[in-house]
Amino acid sequence: MRSRLINDPRQHLIVALDVSTAAAARKIVAAVGDSASTYKVGMQLYTAEGPQIVREFVASGRRIFLDLKYHDIPTTVGSAVREAAKLGVSILTVHASGGSKMLRAAVEAARSVNPDLIVLGVTVLTSMDEPDLQETGARGKLLDQVLRLAELAIRSGCQGIVTSAHETAQVRSRLGHGFAIVNPGIRPAGADREDQSRVVTPAEAIAAGATHIVVGRPITQAANPAAEVEKILQEMGAVSAVR
Repeated sequence: MRSRLINDPRQHLIVALDVSTAAAARKIVAAVGDSASTYKVGMQLYTAEGPQIVREFVASGRRIFLDLKYHDIPTTVGSAVREAAKLGVSILTVHASGGSKMLRAAVEAARSVNPDLIVLGVTVLTSMDEPDLQETGARGKLLDQVLRLAELAIRSGCQGIVTSAHETAQVRSRLGHGFAIVNPGIRPAGADREDQSRVVTPAEAIAAGATHIVVGRPITQAANPAAEVEKILQEMGAVSAVR
């Protein structure tokens, strides 16, 4: 995964399938059509429908970002990642706060099945602000925690991280460009912030140095999801063209 966008923004947009049924997920994928190729299957859909929905979309030629944020002892996480890799997913997430042993177990398990599988370390959830983080016992600024966990993830072999675009520029400055940064919580200009505390627009995320952005409800709840995707792609492409 490259640290800068290339000519086709479709390769760098991830559409979040945050729904509870396979039928609803299929409807979104059909409505988006060829405008996007990568879809996020998170805890809601995976819990409701299980691995079969992942197999179905992989078999149809879609890339799947399995966002289950594994966080457990190294052996358990390694075993779970190995099973996820067998499903044919392209990207998956683990919590960087699980520590280096857990992160290395995840990376090694992924490589044992599919060397191209991208393991991302989740830093600080985009729903959290500084008081939320301090409530968990973490000390210091939110940015410090993001940088600490990002460095840990990359040092442990992860190919990228997940973080808010608010911290992306600082992560790039500190750690460079040899890894992916995925920004969730992306909201087009004028969209409702909903349950996200640290959100930005697609253009702001790309300008900050994100390689990929995750967009959910602004697309999936739009009257015309394909048209909404095209608007986002145009914004991403415009930023890419001037970088």
